[in-house]
Amino acid sequence: MPGVNREVTGRAGAGDGRETAPGDKCLGSPKPFHILVPDMGGMKYRKLGRTGWEVSLLGYGSSALGGAYGRVDEKDAIKTVRTALDLGINFIDVAPADGLIRAETLLGKALQGVPRESYLLATSVGRYGPDRGDFDFSPARVTRAVDESLRRLRVAHVDLIQCQDIEFGSIPKIIEETLPALEALKRQGKVRKIGITGYALKAIPKVLDHAAVDTVLSYGHYCLLDITLVQMFPYLKAHKVGLINGAPLGMGLHTDKGPPDWHPAPARTREVCARAAEHCRQRKASIAQLALQFAVAQPAIASTLVGTSNPRRLRQNVQWIQAPPDPVLLAEVLAILEPERNKAWPSGRKENN
Repeated sequence: MPGVNREVTGRAGAGDGRETAPGDKCLGSPKPFHILVPDMGGMKYRKLGRTGWEVSLLGYGSSALGGAYGRVDEKDAIKTVRTALDLGINFIDVAPADGLIRAETLLGKALQGVPRESYLLATSVGRYGPDRGDFDFSPARVTRAVDESLRRLRVAHVDLIQCQDIEFGSIPKIIEETLPALEALKRQGKVRKIGITGYALKAIPKVLDHAAVDTVLSYGHYCLLDITLVQMFPYLKAHKVGLINGAPLGMGLHTDKGPPDWHPAPARTREVCARAAEHCRQRKASIAQLALQFAVAQPAIASTLVGTSNPRRLRQNVQWIQAPPDPVLLAEVLAILEPERNKAWPSGRKENN
């Protein structure tokens, strides 16, 4: 019956096959865990590349805990994280740059008392703030950053460590210095898998052609406005790399409120997206709902990240993805967006764009 909770037994990260490290009972095969999910079809899961993990279609992106989209109440933030777990979300992504470590700190508080085997936790290294001067991919800095994140998150290991926004760094140095440093941390049991993140799609094969990574987190390139990520699907599949999609709402472009001031989209793009949102309102529909349904419907993407510090909104997100996008409304919205679709803006170093 809709609205009634049911208990589901599952495993987070089953099939990884790691041996248990001394002092960290969470690194071996995860124990069964129990979660409560709404009886509306429940959360669905997809395999994340060669990791052996099955991740929830919706992942929790913790940037909202750092205030990326407005003021955050600590109690609401903690409640939102617990709600995510109750709804069957088993993949959580955060970064030290989110709110200048505030997101990691709040997330660490929220996860206290939660069985470690019931979720997969990802964080990042390389970026530590909003400015170009806040990047440091050196082995010493990323090694120190992992230890700092572990303390803030109050865990003995992270499941996935990611080089964040690689287009802002020197790709040869990331390959020759950063990734080997993360491999050393993997051997120490502090991280389990290694990934990369970024906006500039051109930078991804520059790394993967020369180094083995487990996952790619791309943002802004699979949403209603931009689907250029599709060109990477065959390449990533051939490399057995798991794909995570960030910013399915276009970092606020596909919302009634609109994007925040820091959004890089030009005025023309913002105007077209505002028209698309208005069209949905006139049709008694939600542009955010359509955008999320559109993103999650893509089977090449293992998990799509949603970020909010509002428990009610998170429940709504999970409810939305129980149905496919309205095909008629989708066609109408895509027609409105067409003049501005698939236009990327520069990010990072010129040679990586």
